[in-house]
Amino acid sequence: MQETTPHQKFLGLTLTDLAGPGAGAIIDHMIKAQQFLTDHTDGDLLKLIGTQIHGIDASNLIDKAVIQQSYGGGHAKPTDDLLAGRGVFYVSEKGKLYLDCTAGHYQVTWGYNHPVLIDVVRQGLDNGVVSDNHSNIPQWPVKRLARSLVEAANPDMPELRSGDFSRIMAANDRLNTVLIGLATGSVACESALKIMLMQHERLKKASPAVVVVLKGNYHGTGIAMQYLRDMWPAMIKGFEVVSVEPNDVDQLEAVFAMYGERIAGFWAEPIMMNREALAIEPAYLQIARERTAQVGALMIIDEIQTGFWMPEVFMYRRFGITPDIVIVGKGMTAGFHPLSAIIYRRPLDMLAQYDAISTNGNAALAALVALANMALTAQNAERINHIQVCLFDKLKTLAEEFPDRIAAIHGCPAMAGLKFHSREDALSFHRRSVDSGLWLRAHAYHEGHSTVLMKFALCVDTPIVDEYINRLRNLLTHT
Repeated sequence: MQETTPHQKFLGLTLTDLAGPGAGAIIDHMIKAQQFLTDHTDGDLLKLIGTQIHGIDASNLIDKAVIQQSYGGGHAKPTDDLLAGRGVFYVSEKGKLYLDCTAGHYQVTWGYNHPVLIDVVRQGLDNGVVSDNHSNIPQWPVKRLARSLVEAANPDMPELRSGDFSRIMAANDRLNTVLIGLATGSVACESALKIMLMQHERLKKASPAVVVVLKGNYHGTGIAMQYLRDMWPAMIKGFEVVSVEPNDVDQLEAVFAMYGERIAGFWAEPIMMNREALAIEPAYLQIARERTAQVGALMIIDEIQTGFWMPEVFMYRRFGITPDIVIVGKGMTAGFHPLSAIIYRRPLDMLAQYDAISTNGNAALAALVALANMALTAQNAERINHIQVCLFDKLKTLAEEFPDRIAAIHGCPAMAGLKFHSREDALSFHRRSVDSGLWLRAHAYHEGHSTVLMKFALCVDTPIVDEYINRLRNLLTHT
């Protein structure tokens, strides 16, 4: 009798088994919804946005009673969450078709279940790529991804593309070192903060250290990072945070003049999605770069939102600056598995092995997807630029058509915000957009905020952009 292998013991496990008692029917609904998305072209789906799909309603099968209240939990009632997705479209549990205008939560770079990325995952698994392992023994996708990040940060060094890293490894002024054993952007940001504070102490600069940040920043959910945006003030000691208004050069100059060498570093996000998609001006960042260099402080550019959403990978490259540390996450692995990294200069490589690490931060399969993500973006660079600029131009035109409603268009071609004159109008417009099948986000929970946010996956094309703009125009006209 042939012995049963460990894997054969689990061959009977199905998705229905995993869905739990009484909830197996949700799998049938999911398969039906996925088949609907597969059987229809994007053109067909565009015409059906906001409509109900016959025979699909899984809203009563698994509720959110035990999930935290801040995300709709705490109640045993029918839900209408995501059931199945393809590209920029998804079907809700109640069978409604939506156009996802925010790329998941700003991280699903190529939309839901992109076929190229799915194929890469299958190839990887079939050929020995592991899902995760100890950081001391990184599998080749992790090492290749680290090299690719350095290549993207140094486009003027063509020898990197042929595998020659000898010159860059000897350069102290280059972004040539990657800390990649990090799962989330929050951990990556805290790792950068640790380096900043350690560098301040190493240089024996005046204390306590001062960290300069932009008002409205969002550098993660760790307690120290939330301290950078005025949270938990009684719980963090040892360094001070000074907030400045984005793009206010006079205020920036005054802060650097006041604190001088006490400043450990300056933090900035190129597009502040936590502040209504406000774009930071290149000239402002160039001045910040000059001032940090003068006082021996570090410049940290947080590209968790902007990184991987443009062909050159890093948005800072458009500003004529080279920061000391760049932080990436979110879209790097196209939503398949959280993986983040920081890229910095070798003299800043001072953290010990376990000073900054995530248990799931050495995920080889996620790194493989990140490499595929970067390759897809490079192959589609011209199209991506064209579509993003086209969308942004059409949004500007829309603002000109409705000056009584839209005060401004924030952001950049890759991610944008419709700034309404009033908070109430922004919230009302957002509700009507979602009701009509456009999944958007609203930023109106801080004083003065009245913006509807969008960030399309890179698989979006011209017909989708045109239909989206037409639907926005219709909503603005009839509401």
